Amino acid sequence: MLTTLRIRNLAVLREATLPLTSGLNVISGETGAGKSVVTGALDLLLGGRATGRMVRAGEEKGVVEGVVEAGGLADLAGALDEMGLEAEDDPLLLRREIRRKGGSRAWVNGSPATVGMLRRIGTRLVDIHGQHEHQRLLSADYQQRLLDAFGGCAALAAGVAERFRRIARLEERLGQLSQRRRELESRADFIRFRLGEIEGARIRPGEDDDLQAETARLAHADHLLRETGRLAALLHERQDSVADQLADAADRLRRIAEIDAELAPHAAALDDAWHRVADAASELRSYRDAVDHDPARLEELQARQALLQRLMRKYGPTLEEVIATGKGLARELDELETAELDAGAVRRELEGARTAWNRAATEVSGRRREAAKKLEREVEAAMPGLGLRGGRFRVDFETMTEPAARGRERIRFLATMNPGFPPGPLARIASGGELSRMMLALKSILAGIDDLPTLVFDEIDAGIGGVVAGRVGERLTEVARGRQVVAITHLARIAARAANHIAVRKETVDGAAETTLIRLDSTQRIREIARMLGGDPDSQSSLDHARELLGS
Repeated sequence: MLTTLRIRNLAVLREATLPLTSGLNVISGETGAGKSVVTGALDLLLGGRATGRMVRAGEEKGVVEGVVEAGGLADLAGALDEMGLEAEDDPLLLRREIRRKGGSRAWVNGSPATVGMLRRIGTRLVDIHGQHEHQRLLSADYQQRLLDAFGGCAALAAGVAERFRRIARLEERLGQLSQRRRELESRADFIRFRLGEIEGARIRPGEDDDLQAETARLAHADHLLRETGRLAALLHERQDSVADQLADAADRLRRIAEIDAELAPHAAALDDAWHRVADAASELRSYRDAVDHDPARLEELQARQALLQRLMRKYGPTLEEVIATGKGLARELDELETAELDAGAVRRELEGARTAWNRAATEVSGRRREAAKKLEREVEAAMPGLGLRGGRFRVDFETMTEPAARGRERIRFLATMNPGFPPGPLARIASGGELSRMMLALKSILAGIDDLPTLVFDEIDAGIGGVVAGRVGERLTEVARGRQVVAITHLARIAARAANHIAVRKETVDGAAETTLIRLDSTQRIREIARMLGGDPDSQSSLDHARELLGS
């Protein structure tokens, strides 16, 4: 619920604070006083279009602020969370600045926001009926939601939408499979050729390193044979070898260790060195004896290396990546072979999903048509009392040729205000007052269904008076039970029913027009009602008539 609307430097309004309450709030004032500034400001606050011409003459910017009690509005809390805005704060503070030179800025609870964010918030808070854009009831989707709620089939309709989403997901999956199969079929020969190259090579992980080591040995066989033989001889085989010298040194050290026992560990160390040298020499002899000088084997290894290098240039750059590429190509061929099986399974699922959608859509369609007939009767019964005598209301069902989230049909509310003319979409009703009263008829019937906390009616009394005005006031009062209604009116019979009455006054200050907003007390309200009755607000008869209306 909107508790406060603050306006500064907008049109003829310099600065004003509009206190609002639950129930019926009425804004009245003489023609041209600036009542429309209020709905214009509210429209701006909720993301409406802004231009620099809206700013008061002589000022650089206009400001609109709104304080909203948003507790309990789960839908709004979810939207705020999605937008990354704090949802815990209550009340909610909305602010918008409009610059004369163009452009605007917005805030939600002090955090910068976009106009789109304000618009998303606004659709969950306020519905303005009149010459403004926030008219959710003109939306075909919203009309269908209302009809579903009125007919008690909202849950069934949600099931239809979920079944449609399943159909859409399966159709997308089937399309992806078909597209993928076409891609694979167009590349099948190429894939088989590449896979044949890789699999034909029979590559072993790490084979390139093994080949490099063996090739190096074969390519340098003569040098390895020569050097290992020399080393074996140096270490152990020739006279005065390293092993002989170590043995002699160890023997000498053992003898002098008999004189000084501290030298004994060093003698043991030399013995250990002798054994190590002897073992190294033995290993070198074994290596020398095993060296293979095989030109044919070397040629074979080099050919194998060349093959692997070519594969790595094409599919690498490493041998591991060549192997991985081969596995990927094999998977693609497997995928091609199973694509039709997968597509067949999805087609069966899709057939079942369409059958389920068809059953649910048929049930919802029947419930909607029953609800439509009842809604048509109730709205047409309410129309004469709201000054729409001779008008007709219809719910139009446009059958869809393909499954849709909404079901089998597109719903539209149609109406005509003139006998003899066919009903048309609500958005095409010419008169703003007639449109507002049409909305009022629907809102009064759907009051328990539509959970929007604030409704604004502008021009609802255009072209009516007398008894009809009284009935419009009664309807407004009914709709205002349990929610907030703001009505801009020039009729006393409507204003007399307000729980909160605000008057708009315009005067000239320093040579410039200036509008002010005044929350009327009981005495001021009697005088305002007397003025609205068309008489002299100072005459006793006008005042008595005003008291009579207020007391009725």
